[in-house]
Amino acid sequence: MDVMGDKATLYETGRFVQPSGGDEAGDEAGEAAEELRLRLAAEVGDVEAMSVLGAMLLRRGDLDGAEPHLRAATAAGDRAAANNLGVLLHQRGYAEEAASWWRIAAVAGSAAAAHALGRHHRERGDEPAAEYWLRQSAEQGHVLGAYALADLLEHRGDSGSVRWMRAAAERGHREAAYRLARTLDRRATQDTDGGGPEAAKEAEQWYRQAAARGHRRAALHLGAILEKRGELKEAGRWYLTSAKDGEARAACALGFLLRDAGDTENAAAWWLKAAQDGDGNAANALGALHAERGETQTAERWYRAAMDAGDVNGAYNLGLLCAEQGRTTQAEQWYRRAAYAGHREAANALAILLLHGGDETGAEPWFSKAAEAGSVDAAFNLGILYAGRGEEKAALRWYERAARAGHTEAALQVGIARLRDGDEQEAERYLRCAAGGGSAEAAYRLATVLDARRPPAPAHELGEAVHQKTECEEWYERAASQGHRRAQVRVGMLAAARGDVVEAARWYREAAEAGSRNGAFNLGLLLAREGSEPEAAMWWTRAADAGHGRAALRLALVYARRGELAEGQRWADRAASLGPGAVAQRAERLRDALREELSA
Repeated sequence: MDVMGDKATLYETGRFVQPSGGDEAGDEAGEAAEELRLRLAAEVGDVEAMSVLGAMLLRRGDLDGAEPHLRAATAAGDRAAANNLGVLLHQRGYAEEAASWWRIAAVAGSAAAAHALGRHHRERGDEPAAEYWLRQSAEQGHVLGAYALADLLEHRGDSGSVRWMRAAAERGHREAAYRLARTLDRRATQDTDGGGPEAAKEAEQWYRQAAARGHRRAALHLGAILEKRGELKEAGRWYLTSAKDGEARAACALGFLLRDAGDTENAAAWWLKAAQDGDGNAANALGALHAERGETQTAERWYRAAMDAGDVNGAYNLGLLCAEQGRTTQAEQWYRRAAYAGHREAANALAILLLHGGDETGAEPWFSKAAEAGSVDAAFNLGILYAGRGEEKAALRWYERAARAGHTEAALQVGIARLRDGDEQEAERYLRCAAGGGSAEAAYRLATVLDARRPPAPAHELGEAVHQKTECEEWYERAASQGHRRAQVRVGMLAAARGDVVEAARWYREAAEAGSRNGAFNLGLLLAREGSEPEAAMWWTRAADAGHGRAALRLALVYARRGELAEGQRWADRAASLGPGAVAQRAERLRDALREELSA
């Protein structure tokens, strides 16, 4: 409650001399002279002088000196004096007597008194009376009355609160500007009628006004809006303003902004300030920073500080730290603590820990709890769990849930399941999602789906463009570039088909060196055609050793041509055992022929 109820009015009328901005001695001398003038005028019965002198002494804290002057002016009908007398009595603890004088002043038209009387009634739980007097004050343009009325209506859930909050904000009330911005922010988030962008734009304007008037939380929210929009330099300025005013969350946000800019030292300094002020997120950030540096004891101390500050991430991070150090028992304890507090990723981590320990029964409910709370990884893990039991329908349900939330591997599993069921259209949709998310296997499978639909290439006439890359080739190449061996072989085959031997050899070689027996076999074929049979034989040997029947048959033929019949027979035996059927038959015939040759 303001000391001077009609302070603004008094300033405007010039009845209260404002400081001129000169030196203190001059100000004191001027105030002493003004007080002397008012005392002389009051002694001869000047009501206005009594009222202003009483207000001056009240503002100074001289209640005993102010009271007789205010009572005399009030008795003479001065409403400003009645309001200030109410303020004085309220400060003395005589709330009911103060209210009676405020009522007299309010009835006489004092907006400040109506505001004070409204607050008096609200403090006593008489909301109808509070609303009546606050509305009287607000409708007369009293900024504090408008704000108090808005606060009362908002508490009730009355939508009319926005009108009065706006009125107070427009008259310069910074808390009203901030709360109006928060209301508009919520509207923008919950928008159902398309007005969200406009509400968000207006909210930003009010945050800006409140922040410019020194509201530290408004500066914090303004910084967050600007950071989200990518205007990092201005966001940093508002975070800094808010942090300097003591807002721990702004200091923490500023730390992250500096960390992302590569300035970890200053980031750590702001996180330290925020953590010391009780910000759990900043304590976690400090813990992570020290953990990255290998300073595990310091990291653990900050994670504990985060936990003590009420941030459940502290317990989760302690669990991660213990798990990395192989302290499984302690990790499980911290994960459990965080999971019981509702941390979904801790529940998922706990389930994984239990599963690795062989406790599938204990893991399943934690996976379920995490998945129901929105953990995408837990939903995927549940899919794996059910698939491992052969419960394909249940597995698919959880895979679909994770896939809808953007989980790449889950989308791949759904795509594979749809292909297995013959639903190629749905399979393609999921495979595209997974391939777009970076899954090489999904890119390869999508390419095979598209490849199967591709019509035969028309015969090209002389002078016509030889090749135009199709979408399926693009997906094969994307998978191949990510190291997918079957895709690499397929890209090599496509290159060979169009006569690009160098490109084909490059992809075959990459696949072969990564362990692909088909890549090694095809590379051998290519090299043999180019006249490099010794090198071809080397790659066929690698393929045959990995179980490739055709490669073993090729080696048998190579050794037979060289006259190394025993070695040829050995590889023919190997080819006959590896197959497939047609290869096995040829290998058996070759083996029998070599045996006859050897026994002749």
